[in-house]
Amino acid sequence: MPKYVSLINWTDQGVKNYKDTVDRYEAAQKAASAAGARFIDAYWTVGNYDLVLIIEAPDDETATAALLSTAAAGNVRTTTLHAFDANEMRAIIAKTG
Repeated sequence: MPKYVSLINWTDQGVKNYKDTVDRYEAAQKAASAAGARFIDAYWTVGNYDLVLIIEAPDDETATAALLSTAAAGNVRTTTLHAFDANEMRAIIAKTG
């Protein structure tokens, strides 16, 4: 199943409510599951991004819907990357001829 890496920054609202971040993550995780996506893991980070989220979804549309629904609460902004594991990358390379 396709995987995605989402680099997340808190909005001003998200920073003001930082104490609720784990609860918000758990609520978003449940909502994503209902939409057909799965939040595999989340990491709160120091640096250019506040969180890194690993997502699994059957397609780009499902992943996007789950992330839009999460961002709609106004606490985060996301930058999401479609990620390929080693086997998927071998298949891609094989297609190059």
